[in-house]
Amino acid sequence: MSKIEEYWGKDKRFYSYNSYCMNNFETRMQKIPINAGFTCPNRDGSKGLGGCTYCNNVSFNPFYGNNSKSISLQIYEGIEFFSKKYKSQNYLAYFQAYTNTYDELTVLKQKYKEALSNRQIKGLVIGTRPDCISDELLDFLEELAKKKYVSVEYGLESIYDKTLEYINRCHTYADSVEAINRTANRGINVGVHLIFGLPQESKKMISDTAKEISKLKINSLKIHQLQIIKSTIMADQFKTKPDQFSNFSVEEYVDLVIEFLEKLRPDIVVERFISESPPNLIVNSNWGGIRTYEIVKLIEDVLVKKDTFQGKKFFIPKKKK
Repeated sequence: MSKIEEYWGKDKRFYSYNSYCMNNFETRMQKIPINAGFTCPNRDGSKGLGGCTYCNNVSFNPFYGNNSKSISLQIYEGIEFFSKKYKSQNYLAYFQAYTNTYDELTVLKQKYKEALSNRQIKGLVIGTRPDCISDELLDFLEELAKKKYVSVEYGLESIYDKTLEYINRCHTYADSVEAINRTANRGINVGVHLIFGLPQESKKMISDTAKEISKLKINSLKIHQLQIIKSTIMADQFKTKPDQFSNFSVEEYVDLVIEFLEKLRPDIVVERFISESPPNLIVNSNWGGIRTYEIVKLIEDVLVKKDTFQGKKFFIPKKKK
């Protein structure tokens, strides 16, 4: 068996989340998104105000992800929903909305433990920012990871500081690298998020990002197209300066993803290719309501047509003797 088949499964051309789950859990794993009532440091004034220019959390919170409900209730309703679609699977509690490490340590521990109190929850996935992770929290997660699956997902969004400043992330790429190293060195799984099509980023800049993040100690990656959502600062920017945005067609986006995949380290799990927001909230949609599975199928078909795969152009420089 080749190393690629070992990672991905036979006849696969990228390392999918399903392949990863079968390799590590021997079953399908479903994430239950949770809104635990957190905020962000660039919303409450500690680092900035207004939040990231593209952010409107309503666009990706599920119907049961309401922070007026307890974490236990959100998990119960999430399992009820997903169990109707898939009979054989286990679940991970996905702390998704806003910055899920941004609170007092005692509060964080209580919320994580509440999620894990459900016997069907096999671990935690915690979405956060690279400037909101403490050594004390990493101590706790390191111990927890010895018993349960734990993954910390950092919102990088871009590796370019000029872009990060423009979208009001209030952190640098160096902050991201530091947080990833601190987390990975504790034996905790690390995921990162990237957005394709942010203002002033060329296709080459996006494609070259694959080379840079392949150097990082990460296990997984989520990428998606830029969706400009109503009631955001970016929606106003798009109205006044639309030429600064790369409003990719489906075909352009698929080609860009494949070019990116070719340069990406082959053992990085690619969990997501696109994001789906409610159509009534999207300002810049020109995709005609295409669904996630349709994009994945297009990517798979083009990979076969071009006879290419994740990591085909990934290059590890030889060490000098």
